[in-house]
Amino acid sequence: MENFPIVNMEKLNGNERNVTMEKIKDACENWGFFEVVKHPISTELLDTVERVTKEHYKKCMEQKFKEMVVMKGLENAESEISDIDWESTFFLRHRPTSNIAEVPDLSDEYRKVMKEFAGELEKLAEQLLDLLCENLGLEKGYLKKAFYGANGPTFGTKVSNYPPCPKPNLIKGLRAHTDAGGIILLFQDDKVSGLQLLKDGQWLDVPPINHSIVINLGDQLEVITNGKYKSVMHRVIAQTDGNRMSIASFYNPGSDAVIYPAPELVAKQDEKSLTYPKFVFEDYMKLYAGLKFQEKEPRFEAMKAVENTVNLGPIPTA
Repeated sequence: MENFPIVNMEKLNGNERNVTMEKIKDACENWGFFEVVKHPISTELLDTVERVTKEHYKKCMEQKFKEMVVMKGLENAESEISDIDWESTFFLRHRPTSNIAEVPDLSDEYRKVMKEFAGELEKLAEQLLDLLCENLGLEKGYLKKAFYGANGPTFGTKVSNYPPCPKPNLIKGLRAHTDAGGIILLFQDDKVSGLQLLKDGQWLDVPPINHSIVINLGDQLEVITNGKYKSVMHRVIAQTDGNRMSIASFYNPGSDAVIYPAPELVAKQDEKSLTYPKFVFEDYMKLYAGLKFQEKEPRFEAMKAVENTVNLGPIPTA
């Protein structure tokens, strides 16, 4: 994986900015993934997030996961299991409203740390979206506006643990899928690997790097860029050793945001080049809920069938 795109964000501030922007451009066009290091989130905060997440799993979730495995008979499976993921998860919502205060079993420290972490991730997401705008030749802030809807973006975090699995050949940690939303920021375990992406027909490992944030692009950015950037199939392989921590934060359009290809990226002289549909993000998510682990192209086609009902008005400004 020596070719996997790793972006040092400090180099955006010096004479290597152009080379770094080119690396981000190549990653978005040809990988759908990249990894950022030397980003603005402090290593102290990341270390604290990792500590409290692992403490919470041990205290509140490990036993529940073991009971689920026994209840579903997964430890005695003899054939491949295609409808269950070998993961223990819970969800935090940050925007438009936060549910951190309501999620049960979280310590006061965990709530405080995750609220701070979400704030830092949101700023990083918006910084990255502006870098994408720059590479795409869109005005600064275009993608944030495209996501804004009436009440701002939706933003939430999926906290996952992937415990040791006795039969990783029969069950995935997380089945292959593309992400439905906008831009995804993942803080993953730096010792236990498992995340893979599909590139040129091959599954490639996403390297675990201490204090890095893995970035990947969701279906909405594929639509807005009219296919210039692609969302990419990825999965998590279950491992026999180690408990893999994964904290994935999703910076997505608001539920009422109307998503469509940026006019600047659609060839003006050829209307047929507009190959992606326009739709309300909430409608896409309703469709995605039942089709997450299938190919994305039929989802886009299904949205095309209803796009004439969508009012394609101007993008609201924040």
